[in-house]
Amino acid sequence: MTQQAQTSAGQPSPVMRWLVLLFVSMAMFGNYYIYDALGPVYDLLQQDLGFSYDQIGQITSAYNIAALLVLLLGGYIIDRFGTKKAIFFFAVVCLLASVLRTAFPHFETMLAGQFLLGMGSEPLIVAATATLAKWFKGRELSLAFGLNLSISRLGSFSADQSTNFASGLYSNWQDPLWLATGVAAVSVTAAMLYWMSEKRAESQYELGEAEETEKLKWSDIYNFGRSYWYVVALCVVFYATIFPFRSFAIDYFQQAHGLSRQAAGTLNSVLPMAAIIATPLFGLLIDRVGKRAVFMMVGVVVMAPLFMLATYLPPGPAIDLGFGETEIMIPLTLIIVMLLFGVVFSLIPAAMWPSVAYIVDERRIGSAYALMTFCQQVGWAVVPLVIGKLNTHYGASPDNIAGYTPGMWFYTFLALFGLFFAFKLWVTEKGPHGHGLDTITAKSSAE
Repeated sequence: MTQQAQTSAGQPSPVMRWLVLLFVSMAMFGNYYIYDALGPVYDLLQQDLGFSYDQIGQITSAYNIAALLVLLLGGYIIDRFGTKKAIFFFAVVCLLASVLRTAFPHFETMLAGQFLLGMGSEPLIVAATATLAKWFKGRELSLAFGLNLSISRLGSFSADQSTNFASGLYSNWQDPLWLATGVAAVSVTAAMLYWMSEKRAESQYELGEAEETEKLKWSDIYNFGRSYWYVVALCVVFYATIFPFRSFAIDYFQQAHGLSRQAAGTLNSVLPMAAIIATPLFGLLIDRVGKRAVFMMVGVVVMAPLFMLATYLPPGPAIDLGFGETEIMIPLTLIIVMLLFGVVFSLIPAAMWPSVAYIVDERRIGSAYALMTFCQQVGWAVVPLVIGKLNTHYGASPDNIAGYTPGMWFYTFLALFGLFFAFKLWVTEKGPHGHGLDTITAKSSAE
């Protein structure tokens, strides 16, 4: 047997697998950065372009409306053209979206750019997931997914921290978004390197087949039980609360709490950084002890009062979160609130998403996740519109801090709805129609 035949019959080396992981994760880093780069310039959009909070809410929601349309396609594009072409194509779409969002000082073009970003960003996430499944299935798949998510969230962290390391760009609204466009170009480069790596590997190694992406089959809806719908409802209100809050948070901390842009960005970055650290730890804990319904309920109990704490509690002593000689003073109360948000942002998803696999028939798992994601995007699309209208209607501004309070109450009511659904899930799982969410552990599954 020739050396070439031996090579073609083998599997890619660990170095090749980790290089693919690096390239795909860098593409995802750029994806997350582009989305979160808009939040730090909300106030500049108002000052430089005269946008209202209502218009900013519409721009924010345009992403999710586009994502809904992409989800209706159900991953057919990725299945048809393959992951390497799909990741490159959707990375290019995100780059073009960033250019369109940045190049023109008009509400309509920024709205169109954010819409185009949603068309590229969400399927890019799906394609990246399929890629890792193809390269790491049967090997270090959980580790690969965890590292990919951590690097992706570093994109969100970096976008928040750009108010510090690129503070000089924030004299106008465009320069920070041009920086995001540069990051998008890096994402495209990483996607191209992944394409080249996989194309080369296909000629030398025996690669696994990518699993079909999750597709929504409406006929499966009638076969899902109450526990599934409680999880979906919790998913909707949780993400419809946490993501819009993060989008508006830097502006809120600046206007309502008088923080500098650097301090507000640093404070907002506490949430993704806490999640990067805590998510794998909670995953290990839940696999060990079960109690998934309990953990979801505990997470919502912790989240519900946080918006009121940020609104009404005294700020407390200022703590320096700066690096080196840079001094960034942030009130202790707000630091604690954002740390707790980070814990919640880790705990609830770590219990919620794996729970679907226990309460839905394996034949319908694709439809279950696709429907759950679809509903998530619906809620996520609506809430920024509501917050924008509330802030505009009540005249929220540094001269009228009370104008931000109705929005914070709205977040709180959403969280309380989440507590209701989490409680109903816990009660159902304790009854005769439970699926073992609180009793199944990694050890019991292996027995």
